[in-house]
Amino acid sequence: MPVPGAVSGRCHSRTSRGADVDFGFTEEQLMIQDVARRIAQEKIAPSAEHHDSTGEFPLENIRTLGENGLMGIEVPAEYGGAGMDPISYVLAMVEIAAGDAAHSTIVSVNNSLFCNGILKFGTEEQKQLYVRAIAEGREIGAFALTEPQSGSDATAMRCKAVKQADGSFVINGKKSWITSGPVAKYIVLFAMTDPDKGARGITAFMVDTARPGFHRGKTEPKLGIRASATCEIEFEDYVARPEDVLGDEGHGFKIAMGVLDAGRIGIASQAIGIARAAYEATLTYVRERKAFGQPIGAFQMTQAKIADMKCKLDAALLLTLRAAWQKGQTEQHGGRFSNEAAIAKLTASEAAMWIAHQAVQIHGGMGYSKEMPLERYFRDAKITEIYEGTSEIQRLVIARNETGLR
Repeated sequence: MPVPGAVSGRCHSRTSRGADVDFGFTEEQLMIQDVARRIAQEKIAPSAEHHDSTGEFPLENIRTLGENGLMGIEVPAEYGGAGMDPISYVLAMVEIAAGDAAHSTIVSVNNSLFCNGILKFGTEEQKQLYVRAIAEGREIGAFALTEPQSGSDATAMRCKAVKQADGSFVINGKKSWITSGPVAKYIVLFAMTDPDKGARGITAFMVDTARPGFHRGKTEPKLGIRASATCEIEFEDYVARPEDVLGDEGHGFKIAMGVLDAGRIGIASQAIGIARAAYEATLTYVRERKAFGQPIGAFQMTQAKIADMKCKLDAALLLTLRAAWQKGQTEQHGGRFSNEAAIAKLTASEAAMWIAHQAVQIHGGMGYSKEMPLERYFRDAKITEIYEGTSEIQRLVIARNETGLR
């Protein structure tokens, strides 16, 4: 069956470019959705409270996801992945996030930020070495762009890679807020190789964290997605070999921005999963909870909240599916999907925060209690408005694309 909130049946329309849009899902897409739902319900959701309270990295569950093709959903089979499409990725991510947002963060980074960039820009050797290990769930990957002094202003990086006579690079500097940093085996790193060129002086590298010169900082104590380990990392004379360069020298910023477009679809999907979990819990509650002799769902103010929650949830889902569809089109025919991805991410993340807020309000004191997962949904939802481009950055991306002005 389709994911709750999706348009059921078959409905065709034609876009301005003349391409047919099918609002149904294929058998393969529903199959991977079902696999993700089963794992989320049987393994992830029952352990979510434990991992949230302890901050323990859910390695066993991540291995299970990898064994079932969910750590490399769009990765071709020849590199150890499931060989599915962007729509499949959205459907699976929603299910995993509905079970627990922290798990979906790990899945998103490995799928979108790590594997996606190497598949697009990596050599055959890099794909076999790095993508296969991650897609099969044997290792964990990470993406290192942000620094202590540069978040949204990514080009203001101080991490430097100095080229040597033999073609290698010596890397020094820090990166912060690195998702899966405490446990990652491999990292896609962005460092400045030519400061005079600004954005055109940034190069991407593949980093093996077992090699000398790599150091991990403390694990960050976070408000939400607590089982998704995050830390600062530091490089002290780390030597990157010529074959560790990802793509062309000086093309790192272009690679990062392209990868983030895909990552935003992942975060939008995560936000939908969080929102759906909060919404479904609220539906159950308003039918069962009684006040003044009737279910609180019969009160008009509660009904208004339910209606608005449903509208925002469906809008977020459909915009995210559109972005995923557009990503698939660009992979086949070229072009970009940055605007669609930004619209999906902005809409879904703000919908998740609003829906979680209303869910807590409707549950009253019980929504504020750790005896129910509502307060976790509320905490987890907030990060979707921040990472992989804040809501403010998404608005800039959308407005600049629409007006052509900068």
